[in-house]
Amino acid sequence: MILKNIIANGLPKKINIKPIGVIHTPYQDAKDIPIQGIFKSEAEGWIELEEKYQPGLKDLDGFSHAILIYYFHRSVEEHLEGKPFLEDVAHGIFAIRSPHRPNHLGLSIIKIKRIETNRIYFTEVDMLDGTPLLDIKPYSKYFDNRENVVSGWMEKHFKNGAIPERTILK
Repeated sequence: MILKNIIANGLPKKINIKPIGVIHTPYQDAKDIPIQGIFKSEAEGWIELEEKYQPGLKDLDGFSHAILIYYFHRSVEEHLEGKPFLEDVAHGIFAIRSPHRPNHLGLSIIKIKRIETNRIYFTEVDMLDGTPLLDIKPYSKYFDNRENVVSGWMEKHFKNGAIPERTILK
C-alpha cells in the first residue's frame, strides 16, 4: 500500500531517482571549475543520454539553452551553512550553490551547441566529469526570465555590471 511510504508530515520517506545519462566535462577537479559556467563560456562538455531516453530529445535542438539537473556525485558532506566562493562569510545552504546540500542536487543552465543521436554538446560548463544527469528542461525566455530580480548577498559582488575576480573555484 502506498500510504506506508508516507510519514506523519505528508512527505515520502524515500524518493527514488535514477540517472538518465552522464555529463562529460574537461573538469576532473572541483578547483578548476568556474563558479558558474557563464564565467568560462568557452569550456565544452557533452552529455551521453541513455539510449532509451533519446526520443525525449525530440525538438530540444530548437532551443539555445537547457537547464540540467544533476547529482553532485563526489560530495560526501552535508552542511546547512557554507562559505560561497565569492566570500569568506558563511551563508545558509539554501542561499548558496554549494554541492554539500541535503540532497546533493545541482542545477546549471547550458548553451546547446548541437545534438547528435543521444548526445548533447554544450558550453557554459560548470560541473565535474562523470556527473550523473537526472533531468533536462528547455530554457525559455518566456518562462525563466524575471524582472526586478534581487540577488541577496551576491549584489555587492556585481555592482555596476562588474565581474568578480574569483570566478574559478580555488
